[in-house]
This record gives sequence, structure tokens and C-alpha cells, in this order.
Amino acid sequence: MSRIECEENAELLPAYAAGRLDEESRAKLERHLETCPACRESVGGQRAVWDALGAWEAPPVSAGFDRRLYARIAREVPWWERALRPFRPALIRQGLPIAAAACLLAMAGMAVHRSAHVRPAPRNAAAQLEPLRPEQAESALEDMELLHEFNGLVRADSTGPAM
Repeated sequence: MSRIECEENAELLPAYAAGRLDEESRAKLERHLETCPACRESVGGQRAVWDALGAWEAPPVSAGFDRRLYARIAREVPWWERALRPFRPALIRQGLPIAAAACLLAMAGMAVHRSAHVRPAPRNAAAQLEPLRPEQAESALEDMELLHEFNGLVRADSTGPAM
């Protein structure tokens, strides 16, 4: 079988090589590996990688590593931070109150702007009714009767047997 024919096992092979398969999946895959040289070769390569990773040991860290690392980080300051460093005390001492005042002014301006658009309703406004002509009332009553009849027909159809 070619590797392409073994797509269903492609996800199981790395887990098998790492020893993370359950008993049933492991037994099924081992039966497949007896007949499939492509999958056997893939598992062999993956096991070699796992073995190499297991045998690798990181070199020990020197005693002054942390000190040198923090010194290097302190030296590598972004350009914008170096440019703002002389102004930082003045910005904190004077800039913070100025920024707070600007925020308060902006909020007050928004409140004034919003209140200018709200118009209260007139106090003595009474609802005005227009007189209804007799033809309009008669037409409205006829429409209501027609809707009442239609509603009754719709309800009668909905209670009947469904098709």
C-alpha cells in the first residue's frame, strides 16, 4: 500500500510513535504496520525523532546569565522611549493634570451639546381630536366586520384536518 492509501492512519502514527495510543487503537495500528511498509517507515522516522529529543540535554546556563540578560534589555530601549525620557518627569507632574482637565472639558461639552438637542414637550398641549365624518365611520365599521369574518374563516380552516 502506498502512503496515500493509508490516510486513515495518518493521525494515529505520531501518537503511536510517542506511545500515547489506547490499547485498542495501538493493536489495530500494529496489525496494519505488519502489512504496510510506508507506515512502518513513517513510525520508524518519528521514533527516531522522539529518541533524539529525549537524548538531547540543554547546556547549563552560566552563572552571570541573568545579570547580562537584564543589562542587555536595559541597553536596548526603543527610540521613542529614549526621546521621551527627558520629558517624563514634566509629563507626569504637569501632563497628568492637564489631561484630566481636558477630559472633564470634553465631557462637559458633550453634556451641553446633548442637552441643547433635547426639547421639552409643551406643558399645556392637549390632545386634539379631528371630527370623524359619518362616511368614514361607516367604512371603518364595514372593514372591521370584513376582518372579523375573515378571521373566523381562517380559524375554522386551521382547526380542520391537516394535509
